[in-house]
Amino acid sequence: SDTVDQGKEKIKAMLCKQFNLDPEMPLFAFIGRLVKEKGADVLPDVVYRTLFNFPKKQNILILGSGDPDVENGLLNLEQQFAGNFSSFIGYNEKLSHEIYAGSDFLLMPSRVEPCGLNQLYALRYGTIPIVRRTGGLSDTVIDLGDDNGFGFCHVHCTTPDVMHSIQRAKSLYSDKKLLTYIRSAVMNIDHSWNKAADEYLQLYKSII
Repeated sequence: SDTVDQGKEKIKAMLCKQFNLDPEMPLFAFIGRLVKEKGADVLPDVVYRTLFNFPKKQNILILGSGDPDVENGLLNLEQQFAGNFSSFIGYNEKLSHEIYAGSDFLLMPSRVEPCGLNQLYALRYGTIPIVRRTGGLSDTVIDLGDDNGFGFCHVHCTTPDVMHSIQRAKSLYSDKKLLTYIRSAVMNIDHSWNKAADEYLQLYKSII
């Protein structure tokens, strides 16, 4: 966490070179199955409207596979927004870790998320999650506007809600001092089983 800015800059530069993106801009990523449960059906519209309404202001990178309509929708946007948007259709674990590490923000507009692992992976890499308030995402991501907040939360799985969160995230990105503080802080959040098991143990003891 002490070197998160330097590490992220290095990996981000590598990613941006690989996918023809601008390393000077905030990088938003989505990693996962391109299915309705994950909110992936709104991604093509989010990409289009964000990059059309705010050109040359951010990069978006998507890794995943699933619904053919979503896959084709994303692929069709690559040429139109070359230099600011790219996608990798398929599964690639090594690349997924590089994207977690090099991205500034992780998009999770899920309709259903009983637990959620991607946001926890992102936090360990100093990548700030942008999530819909549902299930485990509500349990593990506190909105930056709340006490001890560090992420961005929205209520609906809709293009306007996701775009609003993206704009809020861009404001944070422009505040480099606060951004570094948040990155370092989220890397040190303890979601380990040791902590969870201790909480269960305390609960059992209280019952006794």
